[in-house]
Amino acid sequence: MDRVDSLANDYGRLFLRMHRLLNLRMAEAGASLSRTKLLMFIQARPAVRAADIAEFFGYAPRSVTDAIDGLERDGLVRRETDRRDRRAKWISISNEGLAAIAATEPLRLKVVEQIFGTLDTSEQSQLHGCVTKLMAAVERLEALD
Repeated sequence: MDRVDSLANDYGRLFLRMHRLLNLRMAEAGASLSRTKLLMFIQARPAVRAADIAEFFGYAPRSVTDAIDGLERDGLVRRETDRRDRRAKWISISNEGLAAIAATEPLRLKVVEQIFGTLDTSEQSQLHGCVTKLMAAVERLEALD
């Protein structure tokens, strides 16, 4: 079990260091990793509710509301009232939000390539298989809750 625990710790440290590095490099370029991730999540859906964002990222609803307020204030997203439920708001990305992603995504991809590009294609395939298997295990455990 010590070997599995060590592997889990190494994987966690790798993830955190990669996340910090991405955040640092993007901040140096005047971007924000968390903002970019949020915009990309919204971009991938025609419209989304703040509750969907909170659930996906595991954030507190108030934190999501604050983040969306900032994105809306900067013109990166739009909020529209749901015609069936006036209390609900649908969030969609604006043209300015798409431009923000276009400006920051190449930087994020460059850092990702610098990290994962150190693996040859066979190693990348093996890692992909391992990560897929681990994700399936997490999904099985989540289904028990």
